[in-house]
Amino acid sequence: MPASVAAATDQLCGLETASPISCMEPIMETALIKAKTGVAGLDDILVGGLAPGHVFLMEGSPGTGKTTIALSFLMSGAEIGERGLYITLSETEKELRTGARSHGWDLGDAIEVSELVPPESLLDPDSQQSLLYSSDLELGETTKAIFDAFERIQPSRVVLDSLSEIRLLAQSSLRYRRQILALKHFFATKNVTVLLLDDLTTDTMDKTVHSIAHGVIKLEELAPEYGSERRRLRIMKYRGQSFRGGYHDMVIKNGGVQVFPRLVASEHRIPFARMQMTSGIGELDALVGGGLEQGSSTLVLGPAGTGKSTFCFQFAVAAVARGEKVAMFIFDEELGLLFDRTKALGMDLEAMRDAGLLLIEQVDAAELSPGEFAHRVRDRVDSSDAKTVVIDSLNGYQAAMPAEGALTLHIHELIQYLNRRGTTTFLTVAQHGLVGDMKSPVDLTYIADTVILLRYFEALGKVRRAVSVIKKRTGRHEDTIREYKIGVTGLILGPPLKEFQGVLRGVPTFIGSSEGGPRSVPEGML
Repeated sequence: MPASVAAATDQLCGLETASPISCMEPIMETALIKAKTGVAGLDDILVGGLAPGHVFLMEGSPGTGKTTIALSFLMSGAEIGERGLYITLSETEKELRTGARSHGWDLGDAIEVSELVPPESLLDPDSQQSLLYSSDLELGETTKAIFDAFERIQPSRVVLDSLSEIRLLAQSSLRYRRQILALKHFFATKNVTVLLLDDLTTDTMDKTVHSIAHGVIKLEELAPEYGSERRRLRIMKYRGQSFRGGYHDMVIKNGGVQVFPRLVASEHRIPFARMQMTSGIGELDALVGGGLEQGSSTLVLGPAGTGKSTFCFQFAVAAVARGEKVAMFIFDEELGLLFDRTKALGMDLEAMRDAGLLLIEQVDAAELSPGEFAHRVRDRVDSSDAKTVVIDSLNGYQAAMPAEGALTLHIHELIQYLNRRGTTTFLTVAQHGLVGDMKSPVDLTYIADTVILLRYFEALGKVRRAVSVIKKRTGRHEDTIREYKIGVTGLILGPPLKEFQGVLRGVPTFIGSSEGGPRSVPEGML
């Protein structure tokens, strides 16, 4: 971007922002053309990519993915005919090309790797200077080598790896800042987009480049107590440009880096007609007030073994019968066992999957970040037009969270996104305990539109199950409690339990007629 345009942009915008801005639009359309990084999620966060003709900083500890993203940045330029230059002061050219091949990349002729190493005379202890500091010579020669490599290649994109080596050669903050300023001014006159890499191995508190760079991208790696490492990034600065703030999960896989932009539900809304989704069981539909609204969320609560998954599957099977696609994400159960179990209940989930109507995934909570999970759900809904989503269970989703405090926010955004896409969502939560006062590991009852409560209770020497709807935002529902049974034909619900008191506490009191037992429960339910 020309200096006059950049100055006008800074004057209009004032400073960086994490919310969308439109102050750049009146200046000139060419100011919005971005240099893509080659990482789709990162380009989304940057609202298109990096502003051309500027110097950007990408910092992070070793292993966070800086080199991989830098190579993607150069390859993205090569795809549109721009020459790239990778100047390395730490890795060798062989190491870089080997790393690129591990992702299936061929750097080719469009990307030049310039390996800068100290002159042999500086490595010879017999030729060390006695009157001048060797760092003076090394820093000057290194800078000259950088300029010479640029003049020889004449690239449009440059990666300099890494600033830690230059910081060590400078030996003082003043000399280091002057050196970075010299590099910035040199590249500014050439109208080239530069990505500086800093591995933070020398001085993690030095923010010299932060004030000089046009934008700053910070990469982090977290090590949970169990499971694989978690990586994330954050845009710390981007002058005169909107960007998506906050932390965004990322992974390094074969083929490069994948970034999962933080989900913002308010950005996704499509018009749809709200219809009632029925379960195919008359008593269950009557309990929930005739059915569940399309584009709403339902939370099924209860202790282990009460049949929370079965209730969700019942609605999912009914959706498939209507010709709709369903997406299931299973955290807690192995798929083979799940298929056998549900087939015995008259629900052939495996056949539905083979027919392409049911999209079911086994989710490993120890290997998956919340951002990647949200991305998977979005992909299923967007690409396959799934109108029903089942997440079983939130206990497993909670295990995928590095910090429990953010779980509610993650779920809130995901549910709101699905609601605004016209998708009916079912979530299960296993409560602690079996009878009496039970606790939930996470309270999402205020987020869900409908809450179905399952309970064990003891009566006439048997352990029984009861279901009730304690909340429904979208309409009326029964305020009764019904006994239910899980049989060979699936769910069987009886009429409201009118002759018991205290069912939800687990040990009810029989208040009905003493002749013939509880007359409100049909014989098949006993």
